[in-house]
Amino acid sequence: MPHFLENYKQLIARVDALCNGIAALLGEQITCSEGCSSCCTAISVFPVEAAAIREAMENLPEAQAEMIRRHVSEHADEERCPLLFHHRCLLYDVRPIICRTHGLPIVYTTDDQRSSDCCPLNLTETESLPGSRAVDLDKLNTLLVAVNSIYLSQTDSSESPERRTIAKIVKETT
Repeated sequence: MPHFLENYKQLIARVDALCNGIAALLGEQITCSEGCSSCCTAISVFPVEAAAIREAMENLPEAQAEMIRRHVSEHADEERCPLLFHHRCLLYDVRPIICRTHGLPIVYTTDDQRSSDCCPLNLTETESLPGSRAVDLDKLNTLLVAVNSIYLSQTDSSESPERRTIAKIVKETT
């Protein structure tokens, strides 16, 4: 399955570069750091993101994978992400796209209205930002949907095209 995830891995690399660039431009205005989990809520992910999580779980030592499955089972029905353990993500390297943008300023469209948002802990002294210093979620989601569609067409499996919760994905890995 790894070659089916190549487009997704390339998208991840581009998203990481974008987010790192924005964070560097904003410098000390971004207060998020390792251990900050304010934005980490239970979410659902696309099949391509689920496949990356499954692949990561399969590549872990069995004892570590079992510990993650047990932890996720215990926290599956909470509002917080079930992968959080002491405010850190148990699968940080394969966290979904949206998780990679947490804390940064974002712009998005709802009901034909352009809006922006940012973690309330960040940019506390800033009144406005140029668009180049924000993640455009509409564009990012369009790319993710395209990569997910390619993934589904390449895998030719009976995998559901529906989004799934992280808890369900992790529980199914054995």
